Amino acid sequence: MQFTAKLIQALPVETGMGKNGEWKKQSIIVETEGQYPKKICVTAWGDKFNPAQVQPGAMLTIDFDLESREFNGRWYTDVKAWKIETAGAAPQNYQSMQEPPVNFNLPTPPQEAPMPSFNDLPF
Repeated sequence: MQFTAKLIQALPVETGMGKNGEWKKQSIIVETEGQYPKKICVTAWGDKFNPAQVQPGAMLTIDFDLESREFNGRWYTDVKAWKIETAGAAPQNYQSMQEPPVNFNLPTPPQEAPMPSFNDLPF
């Protein structure tokens, strides 16, 4: 899935050691556009995001996966980014079968069909 949002804040980098070695994650707060903007905390693992390259207020295109897990009877959901780019940047490895972007705005009403012209009748 994909969406575009404005960078609000980059949280401090977190690091640690796990059974597979050292890990690093960066969480950022972004805000969607539209009539009812939403703030979303997005987590990028490894080196997928460098906050030194982007200033708050910059528009980002974020490719992500949603993941939920249960702990002690409660469910927690993460927005895990696998690619973050400045909005408008050309994609590096474009695939023709990409998923459509997620639209967090209200749906637009259907367009009305134009009235037929009576001069177009075949008889």
